[in-house]
Amino acid sequence: MPPDPRTRGQDEPAAHDRRWPALAVCLAAGFMTLLDVSIVNVAVPSIRTGLDASQSGLQWVLSGYALMCGLLLVPAGRLGDVRSRRAVFLTGLALFTAMSALAGAAQSEGWLVAARLVQGVAGGILVPQVSGFIQQMFRGSERGRAFGLLGATIGVSTAVGPLLGGLLIEAFGTQEGWRWVFYVNLPIGLAALPLAHRLLPGPEPRQGGRGRSDLDPVGVVLLGTGTAVLLLPFMEQEEWHGPQKWLLIPLALLVLAGFTAWERHYARERDPLVDLRLFRQRSYGLGVLLSLLYFAGFTAVFFILTLYLQNGLHYSALQAGLSIVPFALGSVATAAVGGRIVGRFGRPLVATGLATVVVGLLATALAVHLDTGRSAGLATAAPLLLAGLGSGLVVAPNQTLTLSEVPVARAGSAGGVLQTAQRIGSAAGIAAVGSVFFNGVGTVRPDWAGGFQVGLLSATALAALALGVALTDIGRGTGEAEPAGTPVPQEGAGVGQG
Repeated sequence: MPPDPRTRGQDEPAAHDRRWPALAVCLAAGFMTLLDVSIVNVAVPSIRTGLDASQSGLQWVLSGYALMCGLLLVPAGRLGDVRSRRAVFLTGLALFTAMSALAGAAQSEGWLVAARLVQGVAGGILVPQVSGFIQQMFRGSERGRAFGLLGATIGVSTAVGPLLGGLLIEAFGTQEGWRWVFYVNLPIGLAALPLAHRLLPGPEPRQGGRGRSDLDPVGVVLLGTGTAVLLLPFMEQEEWHGPQKWLLIPLALLVLAGFTAWERHYARERDPLVDLRLFRQRSYGLGVLLSLLYFAGFTAVFFILTLYLQNGLHYSALQAGLSIVPFALGSVATAAVGGRIVGRFGRPLVATGLATVVVGLLATALAVHLDTGRSAGLATAAPLLLAGLGSGLVVAPNQTLTLSEVPVARAGSAGGVLQTAQRIGSAAGIAAVGSVFFNGVGTVRPDWAGGFQVGLLSATALAALALGVALTDIGRGTGEAEPAGTPVPQEGAGVGQG
């Protein structure tokens, strides 16, 4: 039965009052999925000791989660768009919580790897719903504020993960401490489930269009296959020796070209998995490219910094985690502010953040050049703080601008494409920058400081390329934020706007 028009005015304030608590539930779930990336990294030695795990198994504990998450982002985002975003969110949250319990209780390497793979599936289901709910619940400047809080959540999870992991392992011992790295998700998930059911909005009615909405199963298979084949050689670089693995990249590009052709064909009669017309919007196409390049650079920084501090300077996991905190704190400090002011300054704000990141990373390389001793972690604190302050003006504002013209009915799948680009960038960046780092270190007389410097300069170059994309966007137009929710021009099959 449709709602009584006489009560509509009474319902709207209640829905309005629930938006920010609902956002808090979304951010808690997003925090949990992001925490499981950074916190598990520091638990690897404990897992090796506790389960007598092989190097290959440990690699799959880390990369398997990221791979499965990356494969599900776009299909799960589309599922939320077409069906019920709340139902998909609750399913992902319940599955993630259950898999955290199973991972913590693992009695063998195979058990843990299987639990992590399914946990990655659950993370891939959850993550695109968060950006989809932000698109659905907020408009205009409030949407920027919501994405700013999401950016701050990313920064907090980056800072808390290594510290919390180190503290848990110290508290519960090397043999069993790794289990609590997974158990820490249980209270978050169990508290969020009833709140999500109560606070999150149901599906919005879709407007009619000539295209019929379904999940585009052929598109799902093609995109998943292309993404998996593209990510695999980067994620297995340490375990899969020899150049043959790089032959998968042209194969992946061929599969993705087939996906593009299929989506163009499919859009003539039905609603495709990815509406390729989104890329005609400058804000979306350049925003996805900028995000790919930036994540390739800045995630690689944490990878090589941890290796340098732990292997080169013999820092403990907790000490290495503390050294990363300045970047994370800087990002948290500016992310929420960036979300509030992005509507006023647009893409120039992102360019300013990127320029600050470049300066901060160059200063970090200089600090390591001047101080190669045990105090290097302290010497890099100030420049990493500066880079973090810049990063907070990049991630959330860019996400706001990139999705500003996306219809609400496409929010999940469009956000999934953006997040998939981030993961591809992260995997490729870690592989490329890591290779430069290890070549710089050498094998006969390892030069950890020299390797870190050349690796860091490579990561800085990727951030500079992202800055070039931002400047291109500014040069081709005003670079200001577009009105939130502006629909994609309709050609052929219609795309309903929620």
